[in-house]
Amino acid sequence: MGLFSSRHHLGAPMALAVALGALSLLSAPAHAVVTGGAITDYGNASSIFQKLSIPFDAPATSAVDDSTVGQNTFQTPNLYAFDEEQNIFLTTPLSFDVGPAGAGQVSANQYVASHYVFFDPAGTLRIQGYVDFDAPIIGVATSKDNLDASDILLNNLVTYLSPSLRGLEANDSVWIDSASSSRLRVDFTASSPGDYVRVFTQFSPTAAIPLPATAPLLAAAMCWFGLISWRRNKTG
Repeated sequence: MGLFSSRHHLGAPMALAVALGALSLLSAPAHAVVTGGAITDYGNASSIFQKLSIPFDAPATSAVDDSTVGQNTFQTPNLYAFDEEQNIFLTTPLSFDVGPAGAGQVSANQYVASHYVFFDPAGTLRIQGYVDFDAPIIGVATSKDNLDASDILLNNLVTYLSPSLRGLEANDSVWIDSASSSRLRVDFTASSPGDYVRVFTQFSPTAAIPLPATAPLLAAAMCWFGLISWRRNKTG
């Protein structure tokens, strides 16, 4: 017997509702897990923290698409953050430069969520502030080598420019707030092309677990069965 019996088939509205509902559930995007932030010192009168949605809703001063970061594409006094890949199951360790006990590794066989935090001012400017996440911070990649190695977690809808110039300098620092394991403190002095770090957090309770590769096929199959049921109901 098929999924829908010729004797006990769903009505057209119900069949389509079930199929479309399943499709929307399978294709629903993960919620953003950067939960907030603020500027605490330095910067200038217009400096703010801004969580970016994709495509980026922040203006860029160069002739690039809206979802490009790096190589002086923002040129504002603001502190920015956006979510990268969420709840990815690691099969190999990832090294970081700053963690609860200093440098270390995110061990394999666990879920990790990734986030990009950056400061790209026009001219040289110092800023202090923080970024909050919905899960504890495991570590932060601040060196070019560790940023390169963790690019498996980048957001594929974002274009990352000037990767060879990423990484913090000696006068820049980030640390995990001693009173909150999900708050990253930053002290950046940047000019061109800016300061960029990647933050690894534990499994995000807000973001959905990534869908398996078969999810689109399952969604299509459910819509197909809904259409079959509708046709049977119409001709029966």
